[in-house]
Amino acid sequence: MSLKLTDVIPMFLAFFVTAVSTGLLIPFLTRKKVDQTEREEGVKSHLKKKGTPTMGGLAILAGLLAVSLVYVWKNPAIAPILILIFGFGLIGFFDDFLKVVLHRSDGLIAWQKLILEFIVTGGFLFYLVKVAGVSMEMLVPFNTGASINLGWLAIPFAFIVILATVNGVNFTDGVDGLASTVTIVVALFFTIVSMKMNGEITPVTFAVAGALMAFLLFNAYPAKIFMGDTGSLALGGFVAGAAYMMKMPLYIPIVGFIYAFELLSVAMQVSYFKLTHGKRIFKMTPIHHHFELCGWSEVRIVAVFSVLTALLSFLMI
Repeated sequence: MSLKLTDVIPMFLAFFVTAVSTGLLIPFLTRKKVDQTEREEGVKSHLKKKGTPTMGGLAILAGLLAVSLVYVWKNPAIAPILILIFGFGLIGFFDDFLKVVLHRSDGLIAWQKLILEFIVTGGFLFYLVKVAGVSMEMLVPFNTGASINLGWLAIPFAFIVILATVNGVNFTDGVDGLASTVTIVVALFFTIVSMKMNGEITPVTFAVAGALMAFLLFNAYPAKIFMGDTGSLALGGFVAGAAYMMKMPLYIPIVGFIYAFELLSVAMQVSYFKLTHGKRIFKMTPIHHHFELCGWSEVRIVAVFSVLTALLSFLMI
């Protein structure tokens, strides 16, 4: 594995386009009052975030679009990943638009969102198998070279993995800079693994890292802009897409442990609440809110969750 200067061009291109786009978006979204709303019953310290512009994921997508237009012709292997990134990003945009522009508090209704997510996932899997010819074989963590194939069960399993990953990343976006920082680490993990394999998807993995580094300049605590569902759903699509292109979906719960932890905490809380008629396991979910209510600062949460992601990523390289 050798890194050339040309390999990192997508990262710098995405960084530049995202940085400029974010800088332009903040005053525009502020003027249009496309801002964050905070629940009164949520973490009280978050009430001060009310009025901060959201839908910053548009800037991230702009950076990724710039890279895609340049590299997809030379690296067609990134096309399936782009289907998930922009497909889920579009769903997130619709959801954000309904919530913050049309002021429909719930955005997309749950069943509407689920149907759209199924359509995007189905389109990705069709392209992956029928067009790109990628095998549904999966590498087994901690067992070098070993792989498994679930046969026809691989498709329903893929729906579960992709939808869980996308929504796990979505839940992670609740503290300034958290989803951005954790996903930078995950993107760099996929970059290293891709370069060790064949380097076919490195343009998009580098681009995601670059775009998020630029966005983090504005999204780190105290955030001047939030990515919204536009960004978080797109990032979930990236993680799932990159994993499947490298036959590594079984690595997601490890490298993306934070995403899984966030999703599982919500599922556990809701289930326990219903079973016990009102009792809770955590003070609040997703789990980062539990730690906030335990006295952790947002900066500490981002640092701990990101370091944990880095350690688990090094373990899997």
